[in-house]
Amino acid sequence: MNLFDRIWERVGRHNRAVLEPTLELAIEIAREGREGHRIGTIFTVGDADAVLARSRPLILDPLAGHPEELRRITDANLRGTIKELAQLDGAFVISDEGVVLSACRYLDATAHDTDLPLGLGSRHFAAASISKVTDALGIVVSESALVRVFDDGNLIAEVLPELWLLSRHNVQLRAPFSEDHFHDMAVLVKQQ
Repeated sequence: MNLFDRIWERVGRHNRAVLEPTLELAIEIAREGREGHRIGTIFTVGDADAVLARSRPLILDPLAGHPEELRRITDANLRGTIKELAQLDGAFVISDEGVVLSACRYLDATAHDTDLPLGLGSRHFAAASISKVTDALGIVVSESALVRVFDDGNLIAEVLPELWLLSRHNVQLRAPFSEDHFHDMAVLVKQQ
């Protein structure tokens, strides 16, 4: 079984060739942080036009004007740039084709009927809301070094990059969920 198979079962309408490298990058950011500090960020995957329509730039977009071939989520040079930009506030908007269209975005979407577990903050609410009002996935890198995936306003998966984080008080998914272990990682996916 591949690391992301169970997540893919839940969100199969999205491009797996885009989703997997985005999740891998989110996990790298969660594990490594930046310069010794934990950082958090948001990635939206898919339905980019709708996400862009429901968001605005926080600063001048550092990716604007760069050629599309240099903004592919699979490009190793871009991945390093994204890790640097993740230190800034805002979300990354990734198209269905894997092009990072924008960085440092404020997500304006507010979905009042999202059901977030207590303790999750505004970054999680923004990702849940944008996934509720668009067909995009919201992927959150939490400053607590967890990666959470939102679809249709719901928390559907948590990736715990370090097994020591697997204490039950950190897990926000409500049962039933599956739990898979890969090397030093655990992936939890809510059952339908």
